Amino acid sequence: MNRYLIESSHSPQECVRVLEMILTHGYITHFDWGCEAGVHTGWAIVEAENEEEALMSVPTALRKIARVVKLNKF
Repeated sequence: MNRYLIESSHSPQECVRVLEMILTHGYITHFDWGCEAGVHTGWAIVEAENEEEALMSVPTALRKIARVVKLNKF
């Protein structure tokens, strides 16, 4: 299984709506958030077979702006 970093950014105006979407999607506890520090971004590390599967941790409406990075260790 591969590990992926998911990064999902949003504007301050979208903050509550995005958090509600992630909560409804069931992944709110998987993400760490920078919103209270003024960085309106959530980050999660997930295990998945591929990038498309990793992106499933983000609600459909946010997938087109989410960034997925395959992680590796040296």
